[in-house]
Amino acid sequence: MRQIVVGTRGSALALAQTRQIVARLKEEWPEIEFRIQTITTRGDREQGALKGDKGFFTKEIEEALLANRIDIAVHSLKDLPTENPEGLEIASIPRRVDARDALVGRPGMKSLKDLPQGAIVGTSSTRRKALLKAYRPDLEIRDLRGNVDTRLAALGRGEYDAIVLASAGLIRMDLRNRIDEFLDVAIMLPAPGQGALALQTRADDDLVIETAYSINDADTDDRITAERAFLHAIGMGCMAPVGALATIEKGILKLEGAIAAPDGSTVIRASIDGDPEECEALGEELAEGMMQQGAKDLVK
Repeated sequence: MRQIVVGTRGSALALAQTRQIVARLKEEWPEIEFRIQTITTRGDREQGALKGDKGFFTKEIEEALLANRIDIAVHSLKDLPTENPEGLEIASIPRRVDARDALVGRPGMKSLKDLPQGAIVGTSSTRRKALLKAYRPDLEIRDLRGNVDTRLAALGRGEYDAIVLASAGLIRMDLRNRIDEFLDVAIMLPAPGQGALALQTRADDDLVIETAYSINDADTDDRITAERAFLHAIGMGCMAPVGALATIEKGILKLEGAIAAPDGSTVIRASIDGDPEECEALGEELAEGMMQQGAKDLVK
């Protein structure tokens, strides 16, 4: 029996989503044995550090892929830099789950709109901080790092009145019941690629590429390509205060983008629509238009 080694971070969320991917692959390729290999990244070792570097959660996994220690890497797409290292490619993007951000609050604090004046909200995302400040300047935003369990535990200890995190992580960990509010994208536009996973492979490994591509979702692929093309054209990394969300309805792809000042004082939003086959060009065109509107002053 042929074996394929699937690499991932060792967090509870990373393992949960990787097991779901492996289950999908086994359905398509019952004759292949899939083995999961956990890899510790800098992001796991330095959870209190500022996540400003490219590849904070991915570099070590990509190195294992290039060194042939693993055959497929499973990444959360919002953490993956927009440029692949030489010799690697994204072979598959499975169907996306909910891309929105979620609010989880203490008892009686179940919606962003109804949080009391000066409520303490936990997040370390520069995008979430900026968009929260733009919508509710009165809120006190405090850093909150760590895995999903760590963040929920901090909320439970009363360190925060509410926390904001990706709904996809809670859904994949069977914690959907903890979500008090799915945040409206008109207020909190998700990070590019949020809610989606990437299966990364060596660019010359045709058999593994074919295996991974068997669970690719075409609509999700087009949507993510548009969002990441937008982010790449803006010239900011995956930790920047930039949101993007593409949807496809009746054969039309609509891409919305947001670029915010870190303090939330200014948010520039725009959208574009067109043929899904032009997804990459649409992302680039939206970025160019927004930069001309003054967004370039926010990304310096």
